[in-house]
Amino acid sequence: MSRPRLDNFRSPLAVVCFVGTCALGLALDLSTKVWAFRALETSRIVEPDNRTRVFSETYKFIPGWLEFEVTLNPGAVFGLGAGQRWLFVGVSIAAIAFLSWLFASSERRQHGYHILLGMLLAGVLGNLYDRIRFGEVRDMIHALNGFHWPGTWRLPIVDYPAGATRDVFPYIFNVADTLLCTGVFLMIVYSFFQKPRADPQRSAVTGGADNVGDAITSASRPARPSEHRDARPPAERPRV
Repeated sequence: MSRPRLDNFRSPLAVVCFVGTCALGLALDLSTKVWAFRALETSRIVEPDNRTRVFSETYKFIPGWLEFEVTLNPGAVFGLGAGQRWLFVGVSIAAIAFLSWLFASSERRQHGYHILLGMLLAGVLGNLYDRIRFGEVRDMIHALNGFHWPGTWRLPIVDYPAGATRDVFPYIFNVADTLLCTGVFLMIVYSFFQKPRADPQRSAVTGGADNVGDAITSASRPARPSEHRDARPPAERPRV
């Protein structure tokens, strides 16, 4: 009999790891967005294509390494898919359902895995809120702003914004993006170290054999003479 799909939702520790991590990550993402736009936004205009352009001050937390300035991103990572708001909303809803299914179908004691799923869920919900509420995603973190590729070389494939043809990393992101990228990376690392657990139901059926075929072969093999045990008391057994 298989384990119920909602079993993890009845485990307080599993729920704290999954839902608690998601709540903390979502609160951190939304609060930093509010803080950044209140502190750094100077003005905004609506362009002819109905896109909102934000003008921002720059706060150099670690000059050249980590700076803060606000912008609105109408697309996904690297600015891809600009204008596909409802497509991203649909993908985000599907991702929420998939992450919830992964949590429900996982082992109850995989608390590290539950935390990673909570990080991913927080990232999805943070950007989903922005797309539904504002139509665009609020970004504020600019890393490696002081580093440039040598000469005219730039990162292939990536569509660089105007004026940033040689920046090592020209894009601005947010806490939700950080949670998503970190969560995906750690999930990949986790998959290399996590060993699948033996199925107790299969072990009960096969009697500890490595596979069902070995169990069937062992059951159908005639017992050797030495394998027969005399059930009579020692005094009644014939002496050899």
